[in-house]
Amino acid sequence: MGTAGAAALRLPGLHGYAVEFSPYWPGRVACAAAQYYGIAGCGTLAVLEQNEAGIALLRSFDWNDGLFDVTWSENNEHVLITSSGDGSLQIWDTAKAKGPLQVYKEHTQEAYSVDWSQTRGEQLVVSGSWDQTAKLWDPAVGKSLCTFRGHEGVIYSTIWSPHIPGCFASASGDQTVRVWDVKAPRVKLVIPAHQAEILSCDWCKYDENLLVTGAVDCSLKGWDLRNIRHPVFILLGHTYAIRRVKFSPFHATLLASCSYDFTVRFWDFSKPNPLLETVEHHTEFTCGLDLSLHNCGQCADVHSGSRREQELQSVAERSLLCRGSNTVSFVIPTGKDVVKILQDGFSQIHWNIFVGLISFFSLTFLFLLPFA
Repeated sequence: MGTAGAAALRLPGLHGYAVEFSPYWPGRVACAAAQYYGIAGCGTLAVLEQNEAGIALLRSFDWNDGLFDVTWSENNEHVLITSSGDGSLQIWDTAKAKGPLQVYKEHTQEAYSVDWSQTRGEQLVVSGSWDQTAKLWDPAVGKSLCTFRGHEGVIYSTIWSPHIPGCFASASGDQTVRVWDVKAPRVKLVIPAHQAEILSCDWCKYDENLLVTGAVDCSLKGWDLRNIRHPVFILLGHTYAIRRVKFSPFHATLLASCSYDFTVRFWDFSKPNPLLETVEHHTEFTCGLDLSLHNCGQCADVHSGSRREQELQSVAERSLLCRGSNTVSFVIPTGKDVVKILQDGFSQIHWNIFVGLISFFSLTFLFLLPFA
């Protein structure tokens, strides 16, 4: 059995919402964070990098509202886009000290999701909002190209297909996942995937017809777009809402998920016992998760830590499933925000990420009122 170590770095006063590896720089991640769980206060984009000494903060940018998601440019190694609680998208350049370069504001409520297309030949961005719309953007154009309507609830996640140009999926509080084609503003496919709010979805990197969803009902479900009457698989184990889900870039049947139950779980849906590992690094809601495209088994996650977790800390070594693996976990708790980079010897790994829960914000708001 291999062992995993972890080190923590904090950015005080922030709650982490999303984390994404750079497609250009191995070990570099961007984290979108907000004050006061995104209910009030400002947001911060933090760019972090793993080095020999641990994790270093390369650059940070502040915005006047909470930041809920982040995506790297597919044609410029320094450029990122974030989405914000004020309904806007911000374009940042990490090579420049100040920003943002541009701001796009068309959503009328929180912009909760943003994703840059990975398909060659197109530079398109899709955003999803609590105003129940998704919008298509060209970063070179100062306004949206198209607005997609049809959802009857909050949109939590919008993800481009890595296979089909101009195709993306959206996950919503209306309990459906919808598949869209940018050439037609009408929905292409509606999947009634859960009987609960769906907080996250992702595409399989090896099968253009396979989607995974994660929901408030604590389940993950796989869907074949050619036959949506029944899920291809159902994964059970989380005890609270699934916040984010990601498919492995290295193996067709592996994925990872993170949840409000404070855990990150790794799965192989092809196995009779699909749960491979449960990782319990965090003591608060785990909100963001991503896997590196460069290093097999390198994982980053982010969570909303408690106010008691202020000091730089190290997390005890823990063993992982893979025999002979050498897993190193670098944890960056950003005050209430913790980013972890896990590097292990898995030759095959899969991942899930789950986003957003309205009831959580409502309860937090009621909790904070006496202190206002």
